[in-house]
Amino acid sequence: MSKKDILTFDGGIHPVSDGKALSCNAPITAAPLLDKYRVLLSENVGKLPKPVVKAGDLVKKYQLIAEADGFVSANLHSPTSGKVTGIVDVPGPMGTLIPAIEIEADGQDEPCEPMPAIDWHKADVKELLKRTADAGLVGMGGAAFPTHVKLSPPPDKTIDTLILNGAECEPYLTADHRLMLEQPERVLEGAAISAKILNVKNVYIGVEANKIDAIEALGRRAAEFGIKVATLKVQYPQGSEKQLIMAITGRKVPTGGLPMDAGCVVQNVGTAAAMTDAVCRGIPLVERVTTITGEVVKNPGNWLLKIGTPVIKAIEFAGGVTAEPGKLILGGPMMGFAQKSFEVPVAKNTSGILLLPVELSMNYGSTGCIRCGRCVEGCPMNLIPCLLGNAVEAERFDLAAQNHVMDCLECGSCAYVCPAHRPLVQHMRRAKAEIRKRKK
Repeated sequence: MSKKDILTFDGGIHPVSDGKALSCNAPITAAPLLDKYRVLLSENVGKLPKPVVKAGDLVKKYQLIAEADGFVSANLHSPTSGKVTGIVDVPGPMGTLIPAIEIEADGQDEPCEPMPAIDWHKADVKELLKRTADAGLVGMGGAAFPTHVKLSPPPDKTIDTLILNGAECEPYLTADHRLMLEQPERVLEGAAISAKILNVKNVYIGVEANKIDAIEALGRRAAEFGIKVATLKVQYPQGSEKQLIMAITGRKVPTGGLPMDAGCVVQNVGTAAAMTDAVCRGIPLVERVTTITGEVVKNPGNWLLKIGTPVIKAIEFAGGVTAEPGKLILGGPMMGFAQKSFEVPVAKNTSGILLLPVELSMNYGSTGCIRCGRCVEGCPMNLIPCLLGNAVEAERFDLAAQNHVMDCLECGSCAYVCPAHRPLVQHMRRAKAEIRKRKK
């Protein structure tokens, strides 16, 4: 493969050590059944679903336990059979207590009658969209945006391209890699179903060049589904929607715009695989592949976890730890969120559970900007992070808005390369929050 066949975008970085070797060769392993699961109600962007069960109710695996409350909301289903013991407050991934449906497993893992399988080749779009919503599908790459909403663009938006994100550019994470390698047909069929819903012919799966085995596995069947596999340069944040679109199509999403404004819809490969399950098997989204990794994890690997699995139990599946961890992160080290509790449950968008050793978890002291320009070179959105950071410190949020802080991806590239260790991502988040507050 020549260099001209490897696609990329301007800007970005490549971390010195990506940590993927810890788990990239570990096959997907189904986790054993637990005694208890706590299914978070906040598993989607938008309005929380309404519980349809109460304490004392007996439920079966795949049974609806919370119903979408409006268009931008998503159904929740039971990950196993057992008894609902109540709706309890548990630690959430953003550091606050949030409600969860607690289910005491009966050990049988007995499923309810699945939804009827659909022949998607013959089905109409409305039927497929309804199944997507009924199954509670959301974006599994991190955003958790309800899939049926993403696949229903406004009539004034012309969509001609679907891109599946298989880049998995975050360091340490390998769940999508293993999914594409071990179950390429699930990914490809889900992409084809999504393409039918959108009525598009241009369908791509973007995969970074460090996953050549996954590229080959997808490539063996891709043409049968009318899909092209695009090889991407190993460069962070290659998996960001706007960067994927630029790399694969050459189109730029306009400032303040969405992928649909460039004629594209982007989905994660995990979401595509879940689409296949929902349509072809009638199974809702109740489990996902998650990377459990880090230098202090005894057996780093990729696990098929039920939603509602406490993080502490997931770590036990991987053999526990070999030393005291310095930091627990859900997701990857660049865009993931540090946790203060090991009792946070796994959700539909939990791509990784990362335990960093103490030596990689130190808190740096920030100093003033030295105007070296490294953040400008690394920004994939062509922003000027040093200017934005200074504006926020001066509480000039108007200046930050004028310099397009709302276009920031919060990818952390600027903070990663900053020799002054400035908290640039935190500055961007603060600016966005202030600007949104002042618009209300």
